[in-house]
Amino acid sequence: MTRVSVQTEDFDLGQELARLREGDARVGGVVSFVGTVRDMNDGSSVSEMELEHYPGMTERALEEIVEQARARWPLYNALVIHRVGPLAPMEQIVLVAVSAAHRGEAFAACEFIIDYLKTDAPFWKKEQTPEGARWVDARISDDSAKAKWNPAGVRA
Repeated sequence: MTRVSVQTEDFDLGQELARLREGDARVGGVVSFVGTVRDMNDGSSVSEMELEHYPGMTERALEEIVEQARARWPLYNALVIHRVGPLAPMEQIVLVAVSAAHRGEAFAACEFIIDYLKTDAPFWKKEQTPEGARWVDARISDDSAKAKWNPAGVRA
């Protein structure tokens, strides 16, 4: 099972993880990553972050990323939930979770998915700071994280 959702409403981490492994005795490991809104970024306090996306294209991009992970690791289930709209500090932004027979492949696949999501999914972030609203630029560190999955320039 692969499930991708782009939504405004929050998600319940416990319920989502239980659903990911429900009734599947093969599952030996579930790994998840939850991203949250920070109250500081690039030296300024952040009172709100608004996430925008390109409907349809965003979901397809996320599904393609999960399929790339499935091609690399034997996953049983994979889940990506990404929120859009205005979010306050400490609110959940994204959940990436996978289940597999073993922890190693689950950890690797979860990290791969979030690394690719940060660079390849069409999301735009705007922060509200004391200096005013500003768009968040792409980060070199995100490109570097993605590049580690693609050694020697081999296309993923």
